[in-house]
This record gives sequence, structure tokens and C-alpha cells, in this order.
Amino acid sequence: MAKARSRTAARKVKDRWKAKNWYNVLAPPSFDNVTIADTLTDDPDNLIDRVTGVSLQDLTNDFRKSHITLYFKINRVEETNAYTQFVGHTLTSDYLRRMIRRRKSKIEGVYDVTTRDGAVLRVKPFATTDKRIQNSQRKVVREAMKKTMFDQAKTSTLSEFVKNILDGKTGSDIYKNCKKLYPVKRIEIYKSEVVSHPTIMTEEKKPKKEEKEETKEPEEKEKKPKKKEKKTEEVKEPEVKEEVKKKLKEEKPKAKKPAKKTADKKPKAKKSISKSKKITGKKATKPKTTTKKKTTTKKKVTKK
Repeated sequence: MAKARSRTAARKVKDRWKAKNWYNVLAPPSFDNVTIADTLTDDPDNLIDRVTGVSLQDLTNDFRKSHITLYFKINRVEETNAYTQFVGHTLTSDYLRRMIRRRKSKIEGVYDVTTRDGAVLRVKPFATTDKRIQNSQRKVVREAMKKTMFDQAKTSTLSEFVKNILDGKTGSDIYKNCKKLYPVKRIEIYKSEVVSHPTIMTEEKKPKKEEKEETKEPEEKEKKPKKKEKKTEEVKEPEVKEEVKKKLKEEKPKAKKPAKKTADKKPKAKKSISKSKKITGKKATKPKTTTKKKTTTKKKVTKK
């Protein structure tokens, strides 16, 4: 009897595997509904509340973000697709160890932040310094971290706030504010958890840009006829240029007359040169008189 029961139990196990089906696990729309993983189950209700962890490198194909792991929870199933929602993220342990060294201080903080759409997030940032600092300095850095986190959460939705954390925008904003108080080396948000999901339905900023584009289109259409008026003005310009050219052609022969006078003056200069030559010829005869005077002086000496 015992052997018969074991055989029937083995047959039932094989039947369970045959009854199971594959389901595609999809990321939320903020991550473009990318397939995260594939799971097996015989009942789709068993998939709900399952959590899957994926590195950000697999979603964005960016090797620089391989140290970030994201967690998604399945909330509903349709046909063979299982849809998820963001639950939190963490940084890998080897990445954190690389940042923390001896003779340096680490400043941690835990803050519960509410976003614009009513979601509550528990965020855990930390900062590192080059030297050990005092407790009073740590307080100042923590307050600056807290202020920037709360201000940024009020003006953004859950999906926008998560993107800013993963892209490093929140870390850079905290760094700028802390740098004024104390020179911090680096700031990272090493963990985040979604305490409660959004309760208020809000539209993202993307559709607002589309509205602006729609408003710009009629304005451009109104501006187009103005450009045609400019073209008509440009057509009139060559007519004016032709009139100016005609006037210049009429003035050109008048300008040539003084050029003839300059040509007449040149031979006059030659005549003056010829007169100077005649004068030089007359001067050449003058030394003859000087020679005669010399001869007279010689005769006087001979008489004596």
C-alpha cells in the first residue's frame, strides 16, 4: 500500500509542472514597460506581491549604472503579462565599501519624504568627507541634506523623484548646498523605500510641452505673411539700385574731363625742362670771361 501511494504522489507532481505557464514581468511605464523577467505559475493570483530585483544596467544598457539594483512588485496580471510598480532601490555593497575609507567621516540620514502626488518615500542618503569632522559640523550637513530632499519632493511626482535619484541629480543638488557650509567629498543616496504609493492623480510635465507646441503653431502661421511683405520690399530694392547706376553713368564722363587737363599739363613740364637746358647753356659761356681776366694779370707781371 505504501508503494502505491508514493507512485500516485509522483504522478501528481508531474501534473503540476505541466499545468504551469510562463508570464512576462514588465516594468512600470516610467521605465518604458521593459521586460524584467519571466516566471512560472499554475495560478496567476499567486504572482501578486512577488518582488523582483534588477540592475539598472539591464534596463538602460549603461555599464556605469551597474551598481544600482531596483526592486519591483507585481500588482496585477493580464493574460501572460504581469505588471509591476516601483518599490525601492539599493546600491551594491562593494560600491559602498569603495567609497568609505579610514580617517574619513561618513554622515548618514533617514528622511520620510512626501511627493506632489501623495506618495511617501523613505530615503537614506550619506555623505563622505576627506577628514574627520566634529558632531556640530555633521548636524549642519544633515540639515542641508534634509532641506534639499523635502524641497525637491514637493515639486515632483514619484516617478520624477525616482529618476532624479537614479540619475544623480538630487545628489548633485545636496552637494552644492553642503559645499557652502563644509567641503563635502561625495554624496550618494544608497537606499530608498516606497512606504505608500501615490493617492492623487497628477499629470506629468510632458503633456504641457505638447500644449506649448500647439500654441506655437498658430503663431508661426501668423508670422508667415509678414515674411511675404519683406519679400515685396526686397523686390523694390533692385529698381532703386538701377536708378542709382544710371546716375553714376551720367556722372562718369564729367569726372573724365579733369583727367585730360592733367595730360595737357605734362608736356608743359617738358617745356620748362627745355628752358632750363638753355639757361644751363648760357652759364657755360661765363667761364670764358674769367679766363680773360687771368690773362690780363699775367701781362701786368711781365711788364714789371
